[in-house]
Amino acid sequence: MVIEMTGSKSKIINLPKPSDDPTQRRPDITKAKQLLNNWEPSVALKEGLGKTITYFENLIKSGEIDTWMR
Repeated sequence: MVIEMTGSKSKIINLPKPSDDPTQRRPDITKAKQLLNNWEPSVALKEGLGKTITYFENLIKSGEIDTWMR
């Protein structure tokens, strides 16, 4: 999704997983809910990625981040 949204020409390379790599990634937000008064995420994944991409594009344009990170 990120490659599509950024127009990147990067390629995905699938490598063998390390032995301690979890088979499924699904963060548990229970602690955040407890500590932050029943907090719930309110931004959809695609929207959040879009905001993050824009944020970093602006940092790159302003020179605050070197272009090697693109």
